[in-house]
Amino acid sequence: MNLAWKEIKKNKVRFLILGSIVFLVSFLTFIISGLANGLSQDNAALIKDLPQGQFYMNEDADQTYNLSRIDSRIQEEILSKEKNAVAFSLQMGFLNDKDNKQQSVAFTTATDSTLFANVKHEEVILDSSLKEKGIKVGDVLKNNQFSGKFMVKGFVDQKKYSHAPVAYINKEDYQEIYRVDEMQLIFVPNGDSSKEYTGLHSFSNKEFLNTIPSYNAEQMSLNMIVWFLIVISGMLFAIFFYMMNVQKIALYGILKAIGLKTSKLFNMIWTQMVIITVISLVLSVTLSQAFNIIAPKGMPFSLTMETTTQLSIVFLIIGFIGATLSGLQIKKIEPLQAIQQGEA
Repeated sequence: MNLAWKEIKKNKVRFLILGSIVFLVSFLTFIISGLANGLSQDNAALIKDLPQGQFYMNEDADQTYNLSRIDSRIQEEILSKEKNAVAFSLQMGFLNDKDNKQQSVAFTTATDSTLFANVKHEEVILDSSLKEKGIKVGDVLKNNQFSGKFMVKGFVDQKKYSHAPVAYINKEDYQEIYRVDEMQLIFVPNGDSSKEYTGLHSFSNKEFLNTIPSYNAEQMSLNMIVWFLIVISGMLFAIFFYMMNVQKIALYGILKAIGLKTSKLFNMIWTQMVIITVISLVLSVTLSQAFNIIAPKGMPFSLTMETTTQLSIVFLIIGFIGATLSGLQIKKIEPLQAIQQGEA
C-alpha cells in the first residue's frame, strides 16, 4: 500500500489522466444505464409492474400480442382453474380531449382483477402523465370509433405501454372500438411454466417483454453500449499499466534482485487500480445520482442504487482483470536481464 501510494504521488499527472478517463467512462455508463431503465419503464411499465407469472398468447399469433385471440372457452377454463388469473387486451389508440386535440393512449381492458383498474361503461382511468396535457377528473373525452363518451374517473401513476399513457376502459367499450369479442392475453400470477393449454403459447415476464419489438430493440442497443463502455474501461487499465510496466522493467529487475516477491509487485498494481477506480466511481456515482434527482420530469431516466452498485462492482472486477493482464509481464522479468536492458 505504501509503495503504491508513493508511486501515485510521484506520477500524479499520469494517474490523474487515467482517473479522469475512468471517471468519464463510468459516469457515461451510469447515465446510459439510467436512460435504459427509464425508457424501459416508459415503454412497458404496465407489464413490468405485474408480479412474476405466466402470460398466455394464441400460438397462431406468432408471438405478436395484438394478433392474439383467446378462445372464450379456454379463457373460462383457465380463469376458473387458476386463482387470480386475468384476461386482458391492449391496443394503441387515441382520445380527443375537451379542445378536440388527439392524445395517444394505450387502451387497456381486463376481466375483474386487482392487477388492473376496473372501470364502468363510458368511464376511463388514465396514466397521470396526461395531467400535464390539461386533462382533469370529470373531463369528457371522445374516440372516433366509439359511439359514447368517456368520463375521466381518476389517474394512476407510472402506467405506460409503448411510450404511451395507459387508458383503462370497460370491456364492452373496448369491444365496440376494436370490433372484437375475444381477449388477447391471459396472465396467471405465480403461474407454473410447465402448465400448457391447447392452442396457447406461454411466456415468462421477461420472455413476454422481449416479444414487444420496440422494447427489445431499444434495450438491446442501450445495454450493448453499456457493456462496450465497461470493456473499454478494462482495456484502459490494461494499456495504462502495461505502458507503465514497460518503462519500469529495470526498476522491477532491481526490486526482484533485492528479494521483493512478484506477488508484492502485483499487490502494488492492484492497490493503485483500486484507489483510482474507487475515487473515480465515488465521483461518478455522486454526479449520476444528483442527475437522477434533477433530471427533467418528462425525461425517461431512472437510476436505482441497486443498478449503480452492480455496475460499480463490475467496474472493479473489469479493472482488476485489466490490471492483472498488464502485470503478467512482471512475472517473466529476470532481474539481471532487466537491469542490463535498463542500462542499455
